[in-house]
Amino acid sequence: MMKIRIKGNSIRYRLTKSEVEGFSKTGINKEITEFDGNTLSYVLKAEEGINNLEANFSNNTITLFFPKSFVENWRASNKVGFSHTLVLNSGNQLDLLVEKDFVCMDETVEDQSDNYPNPKALN
Repeated sequence: MMKIRIKGNSIRYRLTKSEVEGFSKTGINKEITEFDGNTLSYVLKAEEGINNLEANFSNNTITLFFPKSFVENWRASNKVGFSHTLVLNSGNQLDLLVEKDFVCMDETVEDQSDNYPNPKALN
């Protein structure tokens, strides 16, 4: 499942190998977190006509828009991810990051079989 990390004014999505592969074919990846009586959705969507990551929050859904022209090259390359800083109407900044999910270097109980090999582990 695509991971999301929100810290202050930064949002990071991490995708496994199969999620990057699926995203390259469909142009969309969506996850839902359920609460009693409500849900939070987070979406990665390929979008024509943009050159950087963009974001929107509407109807309990965080959508990161990913330049469609980047999708296929990202899947087939060693490029880890993409980042962009949006300047909001308030003047504040929102940092966006979409990246491939690597195997963790520390011990974890989560299944990491679909994660990318960690480059630090290869050294």
